[in-house]
Amino acid sequence: MQMPEPNLRVMDQRSRIVAGFRRLLPADAVIDAVAETRAYECDALTAYRCPPLAVVLPRSTEEVAAVLRFCHAEGVPVVPRGSGTSLAGGALPTADSVILGVARMTEVLEIDTANRVIRVETGRTNLSVTGAVEEEGFFYAPDPSSQLACAIAGNIAMNSGGAHCLKYGVTTNNLLGATVVLMDGTVIELGGAHLDAPGLDLLGVICGSEGQLGVVTEATLRILPKPEGARPILLGFDSSEVAGQCVADIIKAGILPVAIEFMDRPCIRACEAFAKAGYPDCEALLIVEVEGSEEEIAAQLHAIHEIALAHEPVALRESHSEEESAAIWKGRKSAFGAMGQINDYICLDGTIPIGELPFVLRRIGELSREFELDVANVFHAGDGNMHPLILFNANRPGELERAEAFGAAILRLCVEVGGCLTGEHGVGVEKRDLMADQYAPADMEAQMRVKDAFDPKWLLNPAKVFPLSVSASRRVAA
Repeated sequence: MQMPEPNLRVMDQRSRIVAGFRRLLPADAVIDAVAETRAYECDALTAYRCPPLAVVLPRSTEEVAAVLRFCHAEGVPVVPRGSGTSLAGGALPTADSVILGVARMTEVLEIDTANRVIRVETGRTNLSVTGAVEEEGFFYAPDPSSQLACAIAGNIAMNSGGAHCLKYGVTTNNLLGATVVLMDGTVIELGGAHLDAPGLDLLGVICGSEGQLGVVTEATLRILPKPEGARPILLGFDSSEVAGQCVADIIKAGILPVAIEFMDRPCIRACEAFAKAGYPDCEALLIVEVEGSEEEIAAQLHAIHEIALAHEPVALRESHSEEESAAIWKGRKSAFGAMGQINDYICLDGTIPIGELPFVLRRIGELSREFELDVANVFHAGDGNMHPLILFNANRPGELERAEAFGAAILRLCVEVGGCLTGEHGVGVEKRDLMADQYAPADMEAQMRVKDAFDPKWLLNPAKVFPLSVSASRRVAA
């Protein structure tokens, strides 16, 4: 039976594109078998799937440039991909696009402890950056929950943070330089092994741009000396609102812990069942970690202890050994896996002013009852980066859609109280239609003009970040 003509044209185009890749790259760097491309049909936002036209896995900046130059000439959309851990659909392909993965680019290019920098290829995982310098007494500060698997490329794309970002900042505060390949194959160098580069802050534009502007192949990162010591204190409370107020009071007192992590009862119970960390059965739990010399640690923990007592905690446990510290952190580090054993869930990412924590937590509880879906809260409370986990059953018709509507309501709430749609997960496809809730048309137009400047054909990471209703004309014109 003869195929319809449109399908033949698509097949001819696909064959031509794949043949072009095979001329540019080693044979094992090109994946076009349908069964194998399905491994790249989604990222960690698994609700949406679409196999790409093909997948390429270059091993160098030069190979990345060659691929992008070819795709630019052929008008082929390209989706950059690190490790595929994005929770916002940031690496979701379209059927006519090519996945460009940097997972094979993992080399450490330079370590300069005297100047406290490391230069790496961006396919290297977050945790392995610390692994490369820890014997020298250094570490890389940003520590997303997925740090064992997530790549530096994705961290830069989404401006990732982590539990310890309260003190050390997120990726943009620890990124000094980058090698970036533009869509037409041009290679540019931004920043370097120094604090501030002259001219426009293009490095600041690239960090957090979600693969819309270029592909980052190498990164110069700040590394820091390991602190003398660190110790957490665990605090349990009768309500999430009280725990939120305790966080606000700690920050207001001028104390700067290295981390303040929040968990509510549903998350506490799931983590305890999963990791058996010895957590109390309470409505809300805080893990507050401080670091420094023994005298500094003792002074900070004493001040936090006094603030917590004013809120009548039902549990208060200060670590006195590395084993006790590991036990306190064990459950928190297991939170997302533990919740996954209970049900399907959507992990949100909104940021709010610290002072609004009590109100927002109360309002999320009200929304949970309105949408008739459970929600568990676990997040970086110190900087207001919230990660509500909305539980649903994917096998029940309509529950995914209800969960998404619930999530949209929470994100709009974040914006209403003076926060924003995302702290570290990015916009991707998950939040693109909510951008108008945070940005006026003129604001989005300014952002799209930046996209025009870097990627005039709008070929990089299509259908992400901007609402389709406002970006469609840009893509058609390109």
